[in-house]
Amino acid sequence: MNESPDPLLDLLHLLDLEQIERDIFRGESRSALVPRVFGGQVAAQALVAAGRTVPADRAAHSLHSYFLRAGDPGAPIVYTVDRIRDGKSFTTRRVVAVQHGQPIFHLSASFQTHEEGMEHQAPMPAAPDPETLPTAAEMLPRYADRFSDPGVVDRLIEARQAVDLRYVDAPPFGTVGEPREPRSQVWFRTNGKLADDPLLHVCMATYVSDMTLLDSVLLAHGRGGWAVGDVVGASLDHAMWFHRPFRADEWLLYDQESPSASGGRGLGQARIYTADGRLAITVIQEGVVRIPRA
Repeated sequence: MNESPDPLLDLLHLLDLEQIERDIFRGESRSALVPRVFGGQVAAQALVAAGRTVPADRAAHSLHSYFLRAGDPGAPIVYTVDRIRDGKSFTTRRVVAVQHGQPIFHLSASFQTHEEGMEHQAPMPAAPDPETLPTAAEMLPRYADRFSDPGVVDRLIEARQAVDLRYVDAPPFGTVGEPREPRSQVWFRTNGKLADDPLLHVCMATYVSDMTLLDSVLLAHGRGGWAVGDVVGASLDHAMWFHRPFRADEWLLYDQESPSASGGRGLGQARIYTADGRLAITVIQEGVVRIPRA
């Protein structure tokens, strides 16, 4: 396993785009656990690009995006920002990510100035203290016999070095062949402190949000996922609403469920809560989830 001396610093560097024109940015790309760019990376980088063109007093409150083509991990990604609207309270940006002359991702994001208003939220569900749960390095080796490729465990651990992600219950590959309720919970936070930049915390949560959201689809059918080889798939679209301030370097509960799967697609929806019970984010994603042909 190739351990970086500072995985979080590497991830922060990945999200720190190079500005090559007023509204054009370039980001590095890297291999994911599968031979394409990780969707959370592209979404987070696109949100960084959008945020770089918005006044600092306007916080991101929503994003809507589509994954159009698999990204090439061996090539940089160019992000072009279109300044759709600059209103008194809201700012809207559209971002297109391009590789090899073709769009691979499209994002629309909205930003808002701070204002007071009505307040209510769904209550935080019960969940155990994250400090009582095993880390990825402690949990993943238990399931090494589930993977045909012996290197999968090391790659999964390496992919989670920058983010401490802890499952409340066994992940899909831990209960292969045993359909369960289509719900799952994970706690996550970065493995280290982040700067006091609200956009950075929003982008980091966007990055992590693509890691486990479709797990609940797999659980409903007793499938283990790509690493087991009993499903193939990819993210289709991804939407997030940022309700209240939060820090991605403090524990966040990702409460996920799947209300539907049909037509080779599965839908995941989730709420992300701070440890003190504030609803911070709502997430919805649809992805291709197919059973491999014999």
